[in-house]
Amino acid sequence: MKKTLLLAAAAMVVSAPAFAAGQCSTASKDKFQPRSKLEAQLTAEGLKVKQVKVEKGCYEVYATDKDHKRVNIAFNAETLLKLDNAEAGEN
Repeated sequence: MKKTLLLAAAAMVVSAPAFAAGQCSTASKDKFQPRSKLEAQLTAEGLKVKQVKVEKGCYEVYATDKDHKRVNIAFNAETLLKLDNAEAGEN
């Protein structure tokens, strides 16, 4: 029984970052990372940032990649973790 509880607890700890990466921040705006930091990160990755919007604790980024294809990505505004859902702030 103890072994099962320990395994369950360990699984929750390991999976917690994955769940957090799928959510917008609930912190106040003064806790958000600067947009300029996110833009610099994306530019270094080869994206050309067109616009960054703040929506419900997320940065929603509109950019183009090196092949000039449109890219829409959402990030947690507090941690700058990329979210799986590009429209996360709109939900």
